[in-house]
Amino acid sequence: MKIIYAIVSSDDGNRVTDVLNEHQFSVTKLATTGGFLKKGNSTLMIGTDDGQVEEVITLIKDTCGKRQKITCNVPAPNIASVSAGYMMMPMTVELGGATIFVTDVERFEKI
Repeated sequence: MKIIYAIVSSDDGNRVTDVLNEHQFSVTKLATTGGFLKKGNSTLMIGTDDGQVEEVITLIKDTCGKRQKITCNVPAPNIASVSAGYMMMPMTVELGGATIFVTDVERFEKI
């Protein structure tokens, strides 16, 4: 038995959970915060048999794969006096993706 920890953006958390549930995988979703960008994430915990790990990872990849979005760079609030002449420039940012950990489960009980 394995437990899969998948850290996805909070935007993708519900979609991934729904897809995994549709494929009969039980998921526990935790609201977490990333350390680097301090953005909201969802950490999904999925317990599964060894032979189904690749299926779970494929479903996660297909649901929250990396994608690009064009956004505008907004000035910080502490430079409001300078922002009158500040031009917002569109920039492309990468969204989505997942960080996945797979670990062995020594013992599992469902009570």
